[in-house]
This record gives sequence, C-alpha cells and structure tokens, in this order.
Amino acid sequence: MFKEKNDTANALLNALKKSNMTAMGIVLLSMIIIASVASPYFLDIYNIQSLLRDLAFVGMIGVAQSLLLLVGELDLSVGKIASLCGILTGMLMVNQGINPWLSLVMGLVLGLVFGFINGLIITRLRLNSMVATIGMQGVYGGINLVLTKGKAITGIPEDIYFLGKGNLGPVPIPFVISIIVLMIILFMVKKTKTGRYIYAIGNSREVAKILGIKVDKIRIMIYSIVGLISSLAGILYVARLGSSQTAVGENWPMNSIAASVIGGVSLNGGIGNPAGALIGAAVISIIQNMIVLFGVNVYWQSAVSGIVTVIAISFSSISEIMRERKQRKIKLG
Repeated sequence: MFKEKNDTANALLNALKKSNMTAMGIVLLSMIIIASVASPYFLDIYNIQSLLRDLAFVGMIGVAQSLLLLVGELDLSVGKIASLCGILTGMLMVNQGINPWLSLVMGLVLGLVFGFINGLIITRLRLNSMVATIGMQGVYGGINLVLTKGKAITGIPEDIYFLGKGNLGPVPIPFVISIIVLMIILFMVKKTKTGRYIYAIGNSREVAKILGIKVDKIRIMIYSIVGLISSLAGILYVARLGSSQTAVGENWPMNSIAASVIGGVSLNGGIGNPAGALIGAAVISIIQNMIVLFGVNVYWQSAVSGIVTVIAISFSSISEIMRERKQRKIKLG
C-alpha cells in the first residue's frame, strides 16, 4: 500500500518536472517576488489591479491563439479584428443609436464572422495561415481607417464602462471575464471530442484525416472562436477607454504568440495547454509593468515584447531539438 502511494507520488513529481507550465509557474512566482522586492509600488492595490487589467486582454488573446497553435497554425490578424469590432460596436452605439447591449452582441457576432472568413479562406484556398492572416490584417486595418479616417469614436454610453473599468470586489472585471473564457476553452479542449481532435490534428493532419476527423471544419471552427474572443477583448477595451480607437490591439498578435509559447504550447502543434498562455501573458505583463515602475521609456515595451517572443520561440525550438535527440537515443539504444 505504501509502495503504491510512493509510486503515485513519484509519478506526479515526474509529471510536474516535465511540465513546461509548472516551470513557467515557478518563473512567474520568482518574478513576482523579485518585482516586490525591487519596487515598493508593485504590490500596491492600484498597481495590481492595473496589472491584472492589462493581463486580461493579452491573456484572452493568448488563450485564443493557443488553440490555433495546437493545430500548428496562427492568426496575426487578432489585433485588427479586435480593433475593428470595437470600432463597429462603437459606431452602432453612437452613430446608429442602437441599444449598447445589443451593439455588444452584434460586435461579438461580427468577430465570429471575421474569424470564420479567415478560416474559410485558409482552408478552402489551402493558404499558409501566417501569410493569409497578415493579408487579412491589412484588410481589417484598412476597413478601420476607411470607417474612422484615423479618428477615435467618442461618446460611448457609460452603461458599459464597468465592463472595462469596474471591479468585482478587488478583482478587475476584464480579468474575471478572461478566467471565464479560459475555463470554457479548457473544458472544450480537455473534456470534449473536439478537444481530442484538436490535439490529433496538431500531431498529424494527414493521420487525423485518415481517422475520419473533419479537419477543415475543426480548423474553421477554431478560427471562428479566435475571432469571437478577439472581438470580446476589443469591445472590453472600448469599455475601458470610453472610446473606440484604431490603435487598439497593435501588439496583441506577437504578445499572444509569445504568451502561448512561454506557457509551453508548441509552435509545431499537438503539445501544450491553453492555461499556459495565461501564465505566459502574466510573465509578459509583469515585465511591461516593471518597465513602467522603473521609469524606463514606454517605447521600450515593444522592443521587450519582441525580445521575449524571440526568446520564447528559441526555447521552444531548443526543446523540440532535445526531444528529437532523446527519441533517437532511445531508438538506437
């Protein structure tokens, strides 16, 4: 009996050691401790709330992006979809006088449609996801500028401000919503057939087709979900700012990829957990928060995001190389 307990404990310990997410959790905890010691303002309630609010948006987009990475694809248009849906929602409220809550629903539906269009173009025309979404990024960004001429849409009804600025107790509402989004995605990935199919497609698309999995339908569904979550993040940002702006989401594509990879989601597909994307987003958000607290030029944030992305991708590639070498040794041995 004791032996069985020891075996179980050892198995759990080995699993934790092998988990990239656990390793990044330890890194995140270390960063929080270092930041707390380095700056007396880090643990200030206002700063923590600001940090969680920023984390919510990167986290939501990161969780969405992780779904695509699990099937070996990505979407670089998420920021522009978020911005365009925010602009369209703002226009429906302000210019058309439509009920704010109905406008929010319409904005979410539009995000779903834009994601569906991305998926349809990529699957039907057999395009590379990165190239296709770079193109769609230009399309959505162009529509943004045509509609607004680069100007912000002001006069957003105050009824929805609490979605972006409000708190549930001490916790910012956007962060609460990001956790709800994560729970829904985790349920889909871990507890449904669709989730198993996603991992199967990521491991081998051809084998998945042989097994009878409707690969293209699932890919289109994932792009639609990504569009929906992107629009949700964009609309919540409108509620946070009190205006719809074309510049919203500029860094979200790169940050979402970096967050996912930092959290242990493989760029090659089939490996990882969407929850890791939220941990990765927390790492990025803390780094950016420390830049502000230490008075470093805010323009360094983009450079830091790029550096973190490159490092994350490098670690992912190194892990893949080490895994392949280990497998070769096992076969030869």
